[in-house]
Amino acid sequence: MRRLAPTAVVLALILAAAACSGDGGAVVGRSPGSTSTTVPGPTTTTTAAPRVLDRADVVAAELAAAETAIRSPSTPDADLPALGKAQQRAYGALVEHPEWDGEVAALLPAGLRPVVAANVSAGRAIGRLNGPIEEGRPLPKWRIVAPEPAADLLAHYKGAGQASGVAWPYLAAIHLVETRMGRIQGDSVAGAQGPMQFIPTTWAIYGQGGDIRDTRDSIYAAARLLRANGAPTNMARALRAYNNDVRYVDAITTYAAQIQADERAYLGYHAWQVYFGPLLLPEGWVG
Repeated sequence: MRRLAPTAVVLALILAAAACSGDGGAVVGRSPGSTSTTVPGPTTTTTAAPRVLDRADVVAAELAAAETAIRSPSTPDADLPALGKAQQRAYGALVEHPEWDGEVAALLPAGLRPVVAANVSAGRAIGRLNGPIEEGRPLPKWRIVAPEPAADLLAHYKGAGQASGVAWPYLAAIHLVETRMGRIQGDSVAGAQGPMQFIPTTWAIYGQGGDIRDTRDSIYAAARLLRANGAPTNMARALRAYNNDVRYVDAITTYAAQIQADERAYLGYHAWQVYFGPLLLPEGWVG
């Protein structure tokens, strides 16, 4: 399947992602770094200013605290959204400051060093894939909504994984990169639609009569696409059918590996917000 030119978009934290279903799709995000600005939306509320992440030691402390808490079963569910947002911002800052890599690694607990290195690598891969967002570029015509609850999405991923044989973390990683787990509602410039960003002609092959904009239907269709193109034995080939770019494949593989190693990593990713360049597009924003 031929990949069309992707639209630009979002992923914050360490990234932003591109394309989809083998035909191109939304690009989610540039890194928010430490200077993100919120674009007001209908539901934007005033909150305390986030910590300024302008030094390697501050970033290391933020990542150590967020990653440790997210991965601890004793952390209350109510704390996870704030932890995921802090995690995302800290990764965004580190993605943009490679000169901090050594100092941050030295300050982290040994067990977190590979986790942080992997997430930073994925974020930088997505950044290279998306390229810079030019100054003055119009904001995307998106609606930003709250995602389905983490437990509901997890049930969709695992159900689709069981039906197809595709490891469910790959589905979660694709969903994260394509639309920030369903936060972005809007078509790509290539015509990709829905939470997993399918071109309608591709959907006709894998959608099996479902609704391209329905979360569950889209996740199951993505699993069928991956299975038809080499999953689970050749995931690199399968992911290239989704987006034929090695940087995309590397980023999805990395995020999936983090979730596979510790399922609670998914709970942090579920909280990641939508950024367009340095701009935070909050839930409720309409472009």
